[in-house]
Amino acid sequence: MNMKFVYSLIFILLLSISVSAQNLDIKISQKLESIEKLYQQIADLSEALEELKLNRIIRDLKAIGLPSENYVEHAAMILSYNEKHEQANWVAHIILPDVIDGVVFRSNDFREDPLIKSGTAVQEDYFTTDTLTDGKINYDGYGYDRGHLAPSADFRWSAKALSESYYYSNMSPQLPELNREIWADLENTLRGYIYKNKDAELYVITGPILSDDLPVQERSINKLTIPERYYKVILDLKNKEGIGFIMSNSTTYQSLEIYARSIDFVEEETGYDFFSLLDTAIQKGIEKNVNLENWLPEIKSGDVLPLIDLPKNAINTITVDSYTKSNASQKVCGTVVSNRYSKKGHLWMNIDKQFPNQVFSVFIRKYDLINFSYDPKKTLLNQKVCFTGIVESFSETPTMNISKENKLEVLK
Repeated sequence: MNMKFVYSLIFILLLSISVSAQNLDIKISQKLESIEKLYQQIADLSEALEELKLNRIIRDLKAIGLPSENYVEHAAMILSYNEKHEQANWVAHIILPDVIDGVVFRSNDFREDPLIKSGTAVQEDYFTTDTLTDGKINYDGYGYDRGHLAPSADFRWSAKALSESYYYSNMSPQLPELNREIWADLENTLRGYIYKNKDAELYVITGPILSDDLPVQERSINKLTIPERYYKVILDLKNKEGIGFIMSNSTTYQSLEIYARSIDFVEEETGYDFFSLLDTAIQKGIEKNVNLENWLPEIKSGDVLPLIDLPKNAINTITVDSYTKSNASQKVCGTVVSNRYSKKGHLWMNIDKQFPNQVFSVFIRKYDLINFSYDPKKTLLNQKVCFTGIVESFSETPTMNISKENKLEVLK
């Protein structure tokens, strides 16, 4: 065979392989370029979708009715600022189901709110900073956290909204025991509600209860006011459920349900009319009633809120534990949520919370039942009743023995 011909064939073959390889590289490059364009399209669409959702939040907050007329609008929250107290009167936002898959986390970019023309609180209202000789920053705190009113974690689906939650207009001085513990538990519980009800959206309004006689942080450059109590009201419009909470700015706390209230009650305490544009009938039903078990998963169905509107000199199940060693007669009021006869025939009643989470129990011995003109087991169940007697501790539960009918009063 002619060697020139062989070499020509080999050259042509190698050339075709080279051209084929180049074509493959070009095709791969083209596909990668197409993918990059798709990624950019997805990013652009995601950004546009996020902006639409932010706009919808503001629209829906206004549609449901805000507590007062003077406010500023941010990307995902609306707030009313109180210049005298250097913090918000209230902050309104919505927790969307998007929070479940959100991947944006704390930014810690605390800063002044540019929309508050009079100026907001600043870092020096909460602590001072000094640069040490080694270049490190020493933070000299005043004893209060910069507590978010609308929590940043509720916005972890939007970097823009989360960042704006660090405006000082959204901060209020909370003791660490409140901010980092039970207040955080409440915020986590509301996000947990979204996990459980994935098609729900929660309208949330939060704020301090402000008054002219509140103490002032003297080391604060703007004389920041220290609230004594905070409130939060929550509305699930889809499922027509609502609940409120009021907590003190203190160092000791009990379980979360102790601070649960109806929205009506929070309105009385704050003077605000929340969700005022709701249909009147719907608003009345949601704001008057509280179904604890729907909001707090650890609550048993049938448990109720402690009584707030009490007769003179009466106490409720929130404070009854502190009277177990007083040896003085007390008037304790609550709702009989469960009762039973023991094996020995004594009648046991649990007030406000059922076994095994009972907070106050009342018993009538078998031989004392004859002192009653009615069947207390049947008559008192689900009734609001005041019991008068000495509170003792039985199996670590505040307990009262009632021996006569005149030692209890059924409330209307």
